[in-house]
Amino acid sequence: MDLKADLKAAVERAAADMGAPLDAAIQETPANKPGDYGTPAAFQMAKVLGQNPAQVAAELAQRVILPAGIARVEAAGPFLNFFVDVGTFVKGVVETPFAMAPRGGKVVIEHTSVNPNKELHVGHLRNVVLGDSMARIFRAAGHTVEVQNYIDDTGRQAAESLFAVQHYGRVWDGVQKYDHWLGEGYVQLNADPHKEALEPGIREVMHRLEAGELRAEVEKVVRAHLETCFRLGARYDLLNWESDVVGSGFLASAMNILEKSPYTSRPTEGKFAGALVMDVSAFMPGLEEPNVVLLRSDGTAMYAAKDIGYQFWKFGLFEGMKFKPFLTDPEGHVVWTSAPDGEPDLERRFGHADEVINVIDSRQDHPQTVVRSALGVAGEPEKQARSIHLSYAFVTLEGQTISGRKGIAVSADEAMDEAERRALAVLNEINPELAARADAPEIARRIGIGAIRFAMLKAEPTRKIDFRWDQALALNGDTAPYVQYAAVRAANILRRAEEAGYAADGSGADWSAVPALDVNLAKMVAKLPEVVAQAVRVHSPHVVAQYALDLATAFNAWYNAKDQQGKPATNVLQSPAGLREARLALVARLRRAFEETLDLIGIEVPAAM
Repeated sequence: MDLKADLKAAVERAAADMGAPLDAAIQETPANKPGDYGTPAAFQMAKVLGQNPAQVAAELAQRVILPAGIARVEAAGPFLNFFVDVGTFVKGVVETPFAMAPRGGKVVIEHTSVNPNKELHVGHLRNVVLGDSMARIFRAAGHTVEVQNYIDDTGRQAAESLFAVQHYGRVWDGVQKYDHWLGEGYVQLNADPHKEALEPGIREVMHRLEAGELRAEVEKVVRAHLETCFRLGARYDLLNWESDVVGSGFLASAMNILEKSPYTSRPTEGKFAGALVMDVSAFMPGLEEPNVVLLRSDGTAMYAAKDIGYQFWKFGLFEGMKFKPFLTDPEGHVVWTSAPDGEPDLERRFGHADEVINVIDSRQDHPQTVVRSALGVAGEPEKQARSIHLSYAFVTLEGQTISGRKGIAVSADEAMDEAERRALAVLNEINPELAARADAPEIARRIGIGAIRFAMLKAEPTRKIDFRWDQALALNGDTAPYVQYAAVRAANILRRAEEAGYAADGSGADWSAVPALDVNLAKMVAKLPEVVAQAVRVHSPHVVAQYALDLATAFNAWYNAKDQQGKPATNVLQSPAGLREARLALVARLRRAFEETLDLIGIEVPAAM
């Protein structure tokens, strides 16, 4: 039941009948004000009608046709306050599954894109979790979503790690995780006082990477990275390799498009003589130097030019790459890869996005703005507007700055291992019987991985995060275990009801017996579609994480409510027949809401806590 949407439509129809059409805002009324929902629509209408807002509100209250679930409306000065029909409203929430209308358009989300030279560290987890959660949220909102992971297989980092293998005579034992083993060589090389003298050898490896001679070695790292990301719950559709992007002519295709623009030029004199230059002043006002060099005078490309070519391909401005299956993920979904020996994308399966979201840290704010501006330069303003940089701030671990080059980091694998160990230790401390169960490791896994994901999501992406174990795994506060515990508590009520022979499907429910106390919980459950729409609009999953906390808080407040005599007011199993069944149905719907909400941010509910 989307009662706010129904109210919005009803108010807008009445306003149009009064000769003052508008986009009505429907809000929940503050706790100290009468009613459940309200609208300040009379203020807007009064300006059009030239009347007093209070008079407009009074007439609007007479004209509005109330949707099912609303008992009455009152004008309070210039505001309209709506009161729900408690039984009808709660019944409607219980019987309405979470669903959103399919939306047209494809969204390409690129995330992870970690250099294939060493293991992922805990700081990378924020990128993976942000991107994966955005993909889940956009799918839930009805979009077609394609998740891409960019593999920089020609970069210096990969070359240094592979050079270290041959230079130091390193031999992989086949037991240690490959990316961890390779990363040890990278750290060793960067600590070597003679590194500068080794430059010729490093450059030779870079040439071999560019020629595709070492792709099989890089693939080993990529598979190890994917193993880490799969464990975290992330899923991908396509791996795009830098060497394939370069070899597919994207750069030339993009430059051909840009050279037709009045915003590009090839100066014949001055410091830009002979270069292909893009003037972004119309798209990035305020820059001291608005001219961006795309191609140097010798024809070599600046890094931004490659990024622009790749972004143009994502939007389907040209074709070029070949693809083949790479592996099958834990859910049986085929992950594809670009490949010189693959097949052309005749079905236009990949790219051709209506919106592109690049999840990249805040150091890339300026380059990403240049990439976005290039679409405007190319005469594609709609694509420019739908080219999104999901920028995020850095992560520290227990106050320590992370540096992969210096080896000052905790790997993502170690972080997940530690999270699961700590979760199991907490279980053993709180409930030894639970910790002794056969499924205790799985319970600890869900708690531990959930704690990591939630810690990376709960703040707005632009805020820095200091990840701390004790805070992430706490059962109280803004943590995943707090929400998971509430979900488990709801499941326990349903389990005890089933054992007692009571139905939780709404059969036998007396909805007229439902008190106003239950409305706030039902209202919170009903907000999920609105929350998903907001997360899509602001391009951030922190909105969903906050809603999960609000849902758990609302349930705990309802669960712990007391009557005037100080006795429990919402003991479900001790409620009178009819009300008991209605409340069980509400708790069952709440339980589904917990699962649906947490799934949007990749967190699973444990069997017990």
